[in-house]
Amino acid sequence: MLELAVKTLIAYLLGSLMGALILGTFRGVDIRTQGSGNAGGTNALRTQGKAFALGVVVIDIAKGWFSAAVLPGLALPLVATDAALGRDWLAVACAIAATAGHVWPVWYEFRGGKGAATVIGVILGTAPTLLPALLGVWLVVVMLTGFVGLGTMLGVGALPLAVLWQRPADTAMLTFAVLIASFVVYTHRSNIQRMLAGNENRARKLWLVGRLRARTE
Repeated sequence: MLELAVKTLIAYLLGSLMGALILGTFRGVDIRTQGSGNAGGTNALRTQGKAFALGVVVIDIAKGWFSAAVLPGLALPLVATDAALGRDWLAVACAIAATAGHVWPVWYEFRGGKGAATVIGVILGTAPTLLPALLGVWLVVVMLTGFVGLGTMLGVGALPLAVLWQRPADTAMLTFAVLIASFVVYTHRSNIQRMLAGNENRARKLWLVGRLRARTE
């Protein structure tokens, strides 16, 4: 139990290292006061530009990958390896903890992002073969609707189906997929409200249907 507690705590603290807020410190901006108020890649792109947003996404993906792929197998001083603890379940716990840290970062008054880039990182660290399903659904939805948040929710929502197709006997990964899909829908509840109200921003450059409609009008 000690290994589980220590490593999930470390994963949470790593997840709390927000790319947007770290880079924002050097630029003298807090993107939580701009745009949608979200400390994630999409708001970073809209308010600070491509280079800043790329740095944000790289940091947020990297911390998720490290938490899920490296940390579970890392030998820590004074913390013995728990032979009764499955490495797959430990990886799932660390992945969820890192994502929670991104959403509620202890270093930044528990006001973080929505977890999308960190989710990509933890999937890269645990089951990278699931990533094409997530990204494929995301791209199709954004091209059809222009809504990045909707694409993110449906993309992550496709993970349980991808697990059942690719790894039907992997209970740990299926549990992770269901939990992370539910979590991402929860963190995007404001997007759902804006879509229902008709004032959600669209990604115009990726919204293929919108561009085709504009050409025919």
